[in-house]
Amino acid sequence: MDIKEGHHRFYIERDGKDIAEITYRPLEDDRLVVDHTYVSEELRGQGIAEQLVKRIIDFARAEKKKIIPQCPYVKIKMERNKDYHDVLAD
Repeated sequence: MDIKEGHHRFYIERDGKDIAEITYRPLEDDRLVVDHTYVSEELRGQGIAEQLVKRIIDFARAEKKKIIPQCPYVKIKMERNKDYHDVLAD
């Protein structure tokens, strides 16, 4: 699936409609608050949410930002995967 970058979000669309997204709010310092993940019913169970998390992790690394995971899904994924701890805010 093609993950696109939008204004404070990464998303997947089909026929002009968002079918999955992860959103964030940049703070004035070096942090991003990841506050929402959505995957449509038709895509659930296919690892799409994990792909979105990986995309925001890659973005944070490229931008030298840390992530504050407010979204429960992102929080669990980041805490459980030690490879993500480098961008997890204290």
